[in-house]
Amino acid sequence: MSRAREESTSEKRLPRAIWALGLTSLFMDVSSELVHGLLPLFLVVNLGASAAALGLIEGIAEATAQITRVFSGWLSDVLGKRKALVVAGYSLAAATKPLFPLANAIGLVLFARFVDRIGKGIRTAPRDALIADMTPIEARGAAFGLRQSLDTIGATIGPLAAIGLMFLFNDDIRTVLWFAVIPAVIAVLVLVFGVSERALPKQQAKSPLKWQELGGLSLAYWFVVGAGAIFTLARFSEAFLVIRAHDAGLALAWTPAVIGVMSLVFAATAYPAGRLQDRIGARPLLLLGLLVLIVADLALVLANSLIGIFAGIGLWGLHMGLTQGVLAALISASAPERLRGTAFGLFGLVSGIATLAASVIAGVLWDRIGPEATFAAGAAFAAAALIAFLISHAQGGSLGPSRPI
Repeated sequence: MSRAREESTSEKRLPRAIWALGLTSLFMDVSSELVHGLLPLFLVVNLGASAAALGLIEGIAEATAQITRVFSGWLSDVLGKRKALVVAGYSLAAATKPLFPLANAIGLVLFARFVDRIGKGIRTAPRDALIADMTPIEARGAAFGLRQSLDTIGATIGPLAAIGLMFLFNDDIRTVLWFAVIPAVIAVLVLVFGVSERALPKQQAKSPLKWQELGGLSLAYWFVVGAGAIFTLARFSEAFLVIRAHDAGLALAWTPAVIGVMSLVFAATAYPAGRLQDRIGARPLLLLGLLVLIVADLALVLANSLIGIFAGIGLWGLHMGLTQGVLAALISASAPERLRGTAFGLFGLVSGIATLAASVIAGVLWDRIGPEATFAAGAAFAAAALIAFLISHAQGGSLGPSRPI
C-alpha cells in the first residue's frame, strides 16, 4: 500500500466523536481566547495590576487546571465513564464567562480565572483519555494532533473576533468580553449531542491515588512526565507575550493579535506534527521544539520592533505545535488503559506545579529587572532542557512512545 493510501486509511480510522471533541475545543477556545487576548491588558490597564500580580493570577489559574486533572482523571478511571466529567468541565467554564465583563477588581478576575481553570482541569484528563479510548493506537498521534489543531483554530478565531469587536465598540473591553458567552454555550451543546462513549470496566478504589496502582505506570511514563515539567518551566503564560507587544507600541485594539498569531502557527503545525510522530517517533519533534523555543525567547529579548516581536510570537506558536500533541500521545502510549485517566491527571499535577513556578518567576523578573530578563530566563530553561535530553539520549534514555525514538 502506498504512503498516501496508508495516510488516507489512518484518517478514516478517526471516529466522528474525535471531530466532535475537536469542534467542542474549537468553540470553547474561541470563547476563552477572546477573553485571554484582552485580559492581560484589562488587568494591567483597567484594574492597575502589576506584572508580578499578572504572573501570579495566570500561574494560579493554569496550575489549578493542571492539578485538578489528577482527580478528574482518576475519577474517570474509577467510574469507567468519562463523558459526564468532560461535560461538567466545559459547562463550568462556560458559566464563568459573564464574570469577566462584570469584574471591577482584581479579586473577581482571579476568582473567575480560578473557577474557569477548575472546569478545564475537570475536563482535560478525561477528554484526553476518551480520545485514546476511541482511537486505534496507530492513529493516536493523528487524533491528538487533530483535536489540538481544531482547538488552536478556535484560539485563532477568538483573538480575531476580539480585534473586530474592539474596533466596533471603540475599545470598550467590557462590552467585547460579553461576546465570549456565545461560543462557550455552543461548545457545550456540540459535546452533549455529538459525543458518545463506550463503557469501560469500573475500577475499585478507596482513595484518589493508590500508591500500589502507580506501580503500573512505567519508567517511560515518568520520563514523559519529567519532560513535560521541564517544557512547562521553560514556557510561562502567554499573557506576557501580550504585554510585551503592548509595551513595544501595539495599539490596545490589536493586542488580541498576539494570541491570534501564536494560535494560527500552533494550529497549522499541531496536526502535521502528530502525523509525523506516528511515523518517526517523538524525540526529534521534542528536541526541535525546544530549539525553536530558545530562538523564540531570544527574539523576544533582542527585538526592538513589533516585527521582531511578532516573529518571536510566531516561533512560540511553532514550538507549541511541535510539542503539545506529541506529549499527550506519549502519555497515552506509555500508560495502561485502566490507568489512562490517572496518568493524564498525574502529568497535569506535575505540569501545574511547574506552571505556577514559571509564571511567578516570569512576573517577578519582569517587575524587578525588565521584560528582557523574563524571556532570557525562559531561553535558559529551554537550553537546560535541551542539554538534559541530549545527555539522556547519550546514556540510552527513552521518551517511551509506542514507536521507537
